Amino acid sequence: MSEVSLHTSGIPWLTAVVFLPLVGAVLLFFVKDAAVRWTALAVALADLALSLPLAFLYDRSATGMQFTERVAWIASPPINYAVGVDGISLPLLLLTTFLTPLCVLVSWRAIETRLREFMATMLIMETAMLGVFVALDFILFYVFWEAMLIPMYLLIGVWGGPNRLYAAVKFFLYTLAGSVLLLIAILVLFFQGGHTFDILILNKADYSQTLQNWLFWAFFIAFAVKVPMFPFHTWLPDAHVEAPTAGSVFLASVLLKMGAYGFLRFTLPMLPDATVAFTPIMVGLSLIAILYGAFMALAQADLKKLIAYSSVSHMGFVTLGIFALNAQGIEGALMQMINHGITTGALFLCVGIIYERTHSRMIADNFGLANPMP
Repeated sequence: MSEVSLHTSGIPWLTAVVFLPLVGAVLLFFVKDAAVRWTALAVALADLALSLPLAFLYDRSATGMQFTERVAWIASPPINYAVGVDGISLPLLLLTTFLTPLCVLVSWRAIETRLREFMATMLIMETAMLGVFVALDFILFYVFWEAMLIPMYLLIGVWGGPNRLYAAVKFFLYTLAGSVLLLIAILVLFFQGGHTFDILILNKADYSQTLQNWLFWAFFIAFAVKVPMFPFHTWLPDAHVEAPTAGSVFLASVLLKMGAYGFLRFTLPMLPDATVAFTPIMVGLSLIAILYGAFMALAQADLKKLIAYSSVSHMGFVTLGIFALNAQGIEGALMQMINHGITTGALFLCVGIIYERTHSRMIADNFGLANPMP
């Protein structure tokens, strides 16, 4: 994948978009209590406004990475601060900046305990997720990938429901197991791909079939946990049920897309032979997820669990499109990722509004909402 650098009057555009929420999170600790909500909303809206020009300035006729920035970070081993976007990562970046202000708004009255810390955690989470989508250096990618884990753990474990600690620890352990394998795969690629962490260079390197097979399964577990693919999905319903509404929106709309993004960004271009060899297994698991998630959703009495299992089914369509291994399948998968991010995020926002008024997520308790929600 080639690199196309678009100069925007010398503005480090992507860096500003990625790190503005982090700066805002720090700023929250210096404002008065009454201004915390408005400050968090202002930062989230500013980041959305800052990201929108990227959509208009993006050159759709060009291939490769755009708005690239590259600065030497560590000399040995060679680790760079390198960021950029293409047609895969830009829509996901825009989805993230669009949903964050909505998460702030839905938490406006729902969160009363440690509000300052909650809003800061959400903004830190936004920086980590944006960093995952723009990183062009594997170590930088891994730093953002792991940085996302802690805020999500806190959102569930501190501001979640009665069984929040169980759900948070389960999420943490599942994700950590995948992250260990991802780190091992990155180190192997460094030594086998020319002693570089540059993702664009590693995409072009030649790897033996045996090495590809081992790397494929390491990537598979790391990304399948995030999607989540069957049978690595069991953490998701618990996390959704216990997470606050904003946490559920982040989980469903953005975090799940990180796994699918990993398949598109790394597995397919770096490990083409292994991908072809294991496609029947991936297609089979995707079909199981589609059917299993749909039937489990039909059996749920809790609205959040219903949406969680429907997400397993919907993301099955995403992985099915990815491993169709053709342009139409990949385009459809990316479109489904965006569609799922918007619709499922909206569903969780609706459930949050309903719960705030009826104090129940049970379907049986929410018939006849005309009185509590005229």
